[in-house]
Amino acid sequence: MSKFPKLVAGTALATLIALPAFSQTFGLGRAALPEEIAAWDLDVSPDGTGLPEGQGTAEDGEMLFSDNCAACHGEFAEGVDRWPVLAGGFDTLARQDPVKTVGSYWPYLSTVWDYVHRSMPFGNAGTLSADDTYAIVAYILYSNDLIEYDAVLSKETFLDVEMPNADGFFEDDRETAEAAFWGREPCMENCKESVEITMLATVLDVTPDEGGAEEVELAAADTGETATPVEEPAAEPAAEPVEEPVMAAADPELIAEGEDVFKKCKACHKVGEGAKNGTGPMLNGIVGHAAGANGDFKYSGSLADAAAGGLTWTPEELDAFLADPKGYMKGTKMSFVGLKKDEDRQAVIAYLSTFQ
Repeated sequence: MSKFPKLVAGTALATLIALPAFSQTFGLGRAALPEEIAAWDLDVSPDGTGLPEGQGTAEDGEMLFSDNCAACHGEFAEGVDRWPVLAGGFDTLARQDPVKTVGSYWPYLSTVWDYVHRSMPFGNAGTLSADDTYAIVAYILYSNDLIEYDAVLSKETFLDVEMPNADGFFEDDRETAEAAFWGREPCMENCKESVEITMLATVLDVTPDEGGAEEVELAAADTGETATPVEEPAAEPAAEPVEEPVMAAADPELIAEGEDVFKKCKACHKVGEGAKNGTGPMLNGIVGHAAGANGDFKYSGSLADAAAGGLTWTPEELDAFLADPKGYMKGTKMSFVGLKKDEDRQAVIAYLSTFQ
């Protein structure tokens, strides 16, 4: 029997008296207004539901991107330092070091639009108008060769854009497919007889690329000896001058197309009368001539080495370089991800060939 019968009885009585009060509201707050709900309901669905009125082109977005995004993502959406790369990376998702960009990885354009609109620019989120957001997203798409420079992006044209990895995702079935792995008792000590290096830090992109340093370090780790710096090979003697090829006259229509494609390059490169070096060298006379011939521009060491080795910018060499600059020439200063379309490369080479 309880030592406090009066207390128990009093508590029970107070609870019975208070029950009607708990079943009612407290008279606080009010119903949300339709305008308030609309202001909170900002998400955009993959089918475009939720998109506001507005529009923009890559041409509109180029300067907006430069002003608001390029400090982290680069002028060409190539990424700066360890900030995310937004363009390129196609056909890399199966590699050990996939490049996950808007073009190569993101399945829905709505995610891009919604993220840019609500979370960007960094440190000043939510300040972009609908038109600005359409324009910046259009520039990102253009940087991935997914739309043309003057294509209008709006709620009406939104679903016309085909994201390359739209079908690249599938339902997560690891709970059943990997049940044997998850269900077994985890090993907590002496789990392996030996430890082997299975991934290099440079592949994981967590340390700067120091060339062949990792091989030296791994070799030293195997032998227990102190690593010895790799001796730089002696420079190759300068090649004999290459006879400059005679360039055939290009198709005027192809040249006109190349002028349009060259808009991707003009932020760094100039051509024509009075052209000067900028972030990149001016490109008058590049087609068919020796690489690194612009004495007023400081080229990367890799290009200077290639030039000393006799590289000539024939249409074939330019085509290979423009398709994948960093893949063609490791160490190049050119951060542009490249022109993926063969017709774009042929057109811009034809256009450049007119500036001799």
